[in-house]
Amino acid sequence: MDTVVKVTVVYYSATGHVADIAQEIADTAEKAGAEVRLRRVAELAPREVVASQSAWAATAAATAGIPLAAVEDIVWADAVLMGSPTRFGNIAAQLKQFLDTLGGAWRRGELADKIYSGFTSTGSPHGGNESTLLALMQSFHHFGGIVVAPGFTHPDKFVDGNPYGTAHHDAGGTVPVGDVTRNAARVQAERVVRLAKALTAAAL
Repeated sequence: MDTVVKVTVVYYSATGHVADIAQEIADTAEKAGAEVRLRRVAELAPREVVASQSAWAATAAATAGIPLAAVEDIVWADAVLMGSPTRFGNIAAQLKQFLDTLGGAWRRGELADKIYSGFTSTGSPHGGNESTLLALMQSFHHFGGIVVAPGFTHPDKFVDGNPYGTAHHDAGGTVPVGDVTRNAARVQAERVVRLAKALTAAAL
């Protein structure tokens, strides 16, 4: 009997690019047979600041129906994919704040032995996409997680050019998520689900 794995996709997105990648990953994981929870983290910026920037305000409105991430969503999952835009080569404060709420679950060992993977979006091709993903991996290692990067395991990843995770560059907000990024996200999601199934089946 096929093993059904539980996948949580958690992200922060200001202008919608990371949200688009998160949706692609969630849809692909579901098609691969996983039970999926798509979650966004809470916005920390004041409402007036969000409202003052059209792309930010539009993303907030478009994703308002997606539930906010909770600690239980991570504990529940067999595999977790997290995404954030880069902020000076690191993850956004909004996702970092959510990570900081996981301390209790970490101390109880509830974050260990799960598969983790990351995705990001930057303003330029070399605007911190690799360092942001590596920063996420530091937390995954502290959790005792099993980090599954997509690597150069598929032709679409050679086109995408990032072995650490899925990374889009939006040219300062002017380039939407296209086929290169979506194909890379599918490779990553399918790999995570496949390996999570193998790990879960081996533990039964």
